[in-house]
Amino acid sequence: MPFDPALLWERIAAGFTRALPPEIGVPGLVAIVVVAAALSVPRRSWRVFGLFVTVVHELGHAAAALLTLQRVTGITLRLDHSGTTTSRGRRGWRTAFTTFWGYPVPAVVGAALVWSAAHGWAAVALSAGALLLVAALVLIRNGQGFLILGGTAAASLALVWFGGAVPAGFVCLVLGIALLVGSCRDWVKVVRVHVRRRDLGTSDAHLLQDATRIPSPVWLGSFALVIGAALVQCLGPLSLIADRAAQG
Repeated sequence: MPFDPALLWERIAAGFTRALPPEIGVPGLVAIVVVAAALSVPRRSWRVFGLFVTVVHELGHAAAALLTLQRVTGITLRLDHSGTTTSRGRRGWRTAFTTFWGYPVPAVVGAALVWSAAHGWAAVALSAGALLLVAALVLIRNGQGFLILGGTAAASLALVWFGGAVPAGFVCLVLGIALLVGSCRDWVKVVRVHVRRRDLGTSDAHLLQDATRIPSPVWLGSFALVIGAALVQCLGPLSLIADRAAQG
């Protein structure tokens, strides 16, 4: 089928409707967890999927900046999984709020995707995500960033183009669980940075310490609390999916 922008837009718009959630069952959930782990655990696959986690991380900073009425001036993404989001506006607590919402955001988004899959909103999540990623391209300020975010946006549009309500549920579950694992992995990585006391300038917890005078271990613990809450939040939707399949 040749690419048709009008048809793509129709499919994106059609995604903004609720559908019946997929009936997966326990064996299906196990298979989904295995696929999600295959994306986020092995080093080879993490080199690619970790870039998506970085995208979500930096978009978390950007969203927090916008929520505090700051102006986001640019996002830089790099192939080594690092990134920078810059913003302008009144500082103080706004800086701390913006800096905080980086590491926990992939877990929060992951939990939201799992919830969406369990309650029939998976297609909505994918359509909204595709639009957000395409819109975020205007904020990118480097070539590697265009490559990373452009590839991510293209992949999300492909999921909308070739998918449907049922496949969207599976995709949201895989991506959601993989993001949760990826968030845990990145948290462990930043903790190691503090333990080794190397490259502290790249750590959000260190930047928060400089901005607030609150020790970085407190911020690392705060990241862990939000990530842990997101993990716990997923248990309900996953149980709902398993129970629905058993009743069916």
